[in-house]
Amino acid sequence: MASGWAHDDAVQEQIDSTVDDAVARARRGLYQGESAEYCEECGDPIPQGRRDALPGVKYCLACQQQHDEQQSAALYNRRGSKDSQLR
Repeated sequence: MASGWAHDDAVQEQIDSTVDDAVARARRGLYQGESAEYCEECGDPIPQGRRDALPGVKYCLACQQQHDEQQSAALYNRRGSKDSQLR
């Protein structure tokens, strides 16, 4: 149930829009194209199975894990107090 001047489906449209944006952002993060034979970070060979499973892969598994950890750490405010995170 919407309030004010919004129509009845406004809340669901907002939810759908948020989900669509998240899916689009995730798809932009997927690799595309030809996989690299050697890791761009450390230069180690990337196993054929990994290249077949992830088209366009650029990093070996170890470097990809480090890259993912750095990306996910940037998404969270771990320095803020508990009260500031609840606001």
